[in-house]
Formats: sequence, C-alpha cells, structure tokens
Amino acid sequence: MDSQHESAAPASPPESSRSQTTLRVNGKPHTLTVDHRRVLLDLLREDLGLVGAKKGCDHGQCGACTVLVDGRRVNSCLQLAVALDGCEITTVEGLAGDGEDLHPMQRAFLERDAFQCGYCTPGQICSAVGVLAEAAAGHPSHVTDPGAPSGEPVALDREEIRERLSGNLCRCGAYPRIADAVEDVI
Repeated sequence: MDSQHESAAPASPPESSRSQTTLRVNGKPHTLTVDHRRVLLDLLREDLGLVGAKKGCDHGQCGACTVLVDGRRVNSCLQLAVALDGCEITTVEGLAGDGEDLHPMQRAFLERDAFQCGYCTPGQICSAVGVLAEAAAGHPSHVTDPGAPSGEPVALDREEIRERLSGNLCRCGAYPRIADAVEDVI
C-alpha cells in the first residue's frame, strides 16, 4: 500500500477545542486539559482509572454509567466533562469515603445479593444513593401522590423505589433484590 492510503494516527484536537477543567472526584481535586467533546465517563475510566462506572449503551438509556454530580445522579456517558468544571463527582469507588467501611447501600447490595453478573451494579448503587437524596429533598416522581405536600420528603415505598430506579437496567433481572436493598437502607 502506498503512503496515501495508510491510516494515520488521529491527531490531537487543536488547543482551541480543549480547556483546563477542575473536577473534585471522590473528594480529590483533579485539574486536566480536556477535549470539549470528551464525556465524563471516558474521563473517569481512561484518565483517572476509575472503572466502576460502566459503558453500557453509550446513549444514556441503561444507567450503567450513573454517577453523582453535586449529589444528583447523572448518566456520565452523556455529560460533557468541561461542563462540570468545579463540580463534585462521586463514583461508586468514592461512596464509602476514605474509610474502609462500605457505604450502607453497598453493604445492603452485598447482604441482599442484589446483583448477578455485576455489570450494572455500580450504576444501580449510585442511582439508589441519589434516589434517597432526591426523596429526602422532596422531589416527586411519576408515582408520587399528587396530594403530597410540595417540598416535603417523599416516602419511599416499593412502587416509588421501582419507579425511581427504572432508568437503570439489569439484564440479569436482579430488580426484586435491588429494591430490597434500597428498602434496607431507608
């Protein structure tokens, strides 16, 4: 093959399409020069070595990549990293903090055997932690009683848990035990 047809390694993006971005990930600041097109999931996995969040569908439809950004759950495969400058990111690796004890949700998943293959488990756990915070802050879901007082904590019964976690898919079907684990932590 002549040199015209050989594939060249992809060139680095020009400086104008990169920005210095500081993220606080699992309590530690990280300042990186980030391509404007780079999503948070790739930055976490490839640049920071935090491989808990998984690349499932890469379209924000499965929840395997769920992490917490400033305490709210997000699909990291859809979130541009540069848009999160200054944000606090918590991955499944950072839920327990610096201690060796597991986060109560991680412990409940283990005790309830709320996983099978484990691929979706980090996203399920982060989403469940986010669900508890959202309900405590009074954020309603589709199934919340319309007569419930606005801004008051929402009681998490089985129906609320299932609805709020419906964006996280599990191909193995561990849903009943996942809901059990969340109920254990409430």
